[in-house]
Amino acid sequence: MAMMQRSGPEAAGLNLPAYSPEQQRTLTGNQITIGRRRHSTGDTPDIDLSVPPEDPGVSHQHAVLVQQPDGTWAVVDQNSTNGTTVNGSEDPIQPFVPVPLQDGDRVHVGAWTTITIRRG
Repeated sequence: MAMMQRSGPEAAGLNLPAYSPEQQRTLTGNQITIGRRRHSTGDTPDIDLSVPPEDPGVSHQHAVLVQQPDGTWAVVDQNSTNGTTVNGSEDPIQPFVPVPLQDGDRVHVGAWTTITIRRG
């Protein structure tokens, strides 16, 4: 909701979904992309937020979860339009700067999407 508080008058016209299913992903590999599918090119992020209820505040290439050399994970905002916050912070993280994550941390993207970090 922090993004909606920072947004201009267009945020008032958004209809929040009555239900938004929790998305769970096991943190595997080196990185997990977060965004919305780009219909013109067919590019689909690992966590695709273009499926109903589509979050219009999420950029096509919004953020990336990146495994660090020591095995921990970090989130990196990809200079998204509406920013990325962690654990309900009012201030978005800086673009292209990895922010370390712990098990149970909540990554907020778009108008209403929250991704809870769980290690497999």
